[in-house]
Amino acid sequence: MLTDKNNGNFFRLWLGQLVSQFGDRITQLALVGLAAEKMHGAASATGLAKLMAFTILPVFLIQPIAGVLVDRWDRRTTLFVCDIVRSLLILSIPFIFMRWHTMLPIYGVIFLTFCFSRFYVPAKMSIIPDLVEDDNLLAANSLVSTTGMIAFVLGCAVGGVLIEWFGARTGFIIDAATFFISGVMIYSITVRRDLVKTQQEFWVTGKELVGKIKVGFWEDLRDGIKYLMTHKEIRFIIDMLFAILFMAGSVYVVIIVFIQQSFGSVTKHLGGLAVCLGAGLFLGALAYGKWGKKLVWYKTIFASFISAGIMLIIFAYLVKLYPNVWLAGALASLLGLFIGPIFIATNTVAQVVSDEKMRGKVFSALEIVIHLAFLLSMLLSSWASKYVGTQHILITAGSITCLIGVVGLFRGEFKAKERMIQ
Repeated sequence: MLTDKNNGNFFRLWLGQLVSQFGDRITQLALVGLAAEKMHGAASATGLAKLMAFTILPVFLIQPIAGVLVDRWDRRTTLFVCDIVRSLLILSIPFIFMRWHTMLPIYGVIFLTFCFSRFYVPAKMSIIPDLVEDDNLLAANSLVSTTGMIAFVLGCAVGGVLIEWFGARTGFIIDAATFFISGVMIYSITVRRDLVKTQQEFWVTGKELVGKIKVGFWEDLRDGIKYLMTHKEIRFIIDMLFAILFMAGSVYVVIIVFIQQSFGSVTKHLGGLAVCLGAGLFLGALAYGKWGKKLVWYKTIFASFISAGIMLIIFAYLVKLYPNVWLAGALASLLGLFIGPIFIATNTVAQVVSDEKMRGKVFSALEIVIHLAFLLSMLLSSWASKYVGTQHILITAGSITCLIGVVGLFRGEFKAKERMIQ
């Protein structure tokens, strides 16, 4: 069991994530609504892909250095600063840039916001083992993932109707407030003295920063790449996350247009189906957090690939034939149920096999991989949607996902080391 102090610290992190991720889901729908406003109707796959590309580009420009710097900085301070800056940036959209007749400044704000997110993600994943005991690491990751699922459900439920009724402006204001609340919660966390970096180590500026980069940055980056390449389990995780996010990217903008066309709304039905998907993700994460120790982790991942691929194919067929919101909701819930365990298993294995001083680099590398997969497939599918129906793209993505699971499950790459996640 967690000690009372650790329990309080982890609870603050958990609660902060619940609040900020709730706002993120509203902003996600606000971006869809904003794209629709600019298009004077339903958003196009290419328009959405262009907007989402600015949320992903920082991964390739910032993430390679973020992991190295996060391992040098105080992680709690990093999380706090990122939350406050992102709050101010998002707040500028409804009060300044939505009044302009061009999307360019909004692209810039979104780009800067996600630049700070590139530091936030590895810092968050790296601080979790500092706040909980090793025996509770799987449960902690399950709870953090559950946070995302709860926030996904609540944010989509509120955001879908909110954006439909009041427009995108309201969504951005709410997200800015949730970033601020999350920052306050993070700031209240107390970390063991031996894990706290000094203020001077965090606020390295000018000549000192240049000197550190010249002396140690490229060496740290080289060591990080070498570390990733020499660990079979981490390479496996990278491959799996690339595959599942490639599928997710190919589906993301296409399924938004697919749902808008099937039900004739901008965000209302989209938000409702996202709630169902989030509920399924929540149940999948909850079930795996409880029984995951009894399962061989790589078999769980491949089985989830097969199940998710089949369910995506069924969703595309049935919703096209029978555009009933209750049927679509049930299928979306099952899809989320099968996907949920993949992310918990991969994150936990990465934390277990990674050295404490290398965690920031490992999770930065994972972020680069999954966003590269997402961006490439999103752009490819949005281009393909000009020539191929959205239903066919969804079916193709489901078939490839299922095939990856079947090949991996019967290949048995890890049969010699069928260890369970402890």
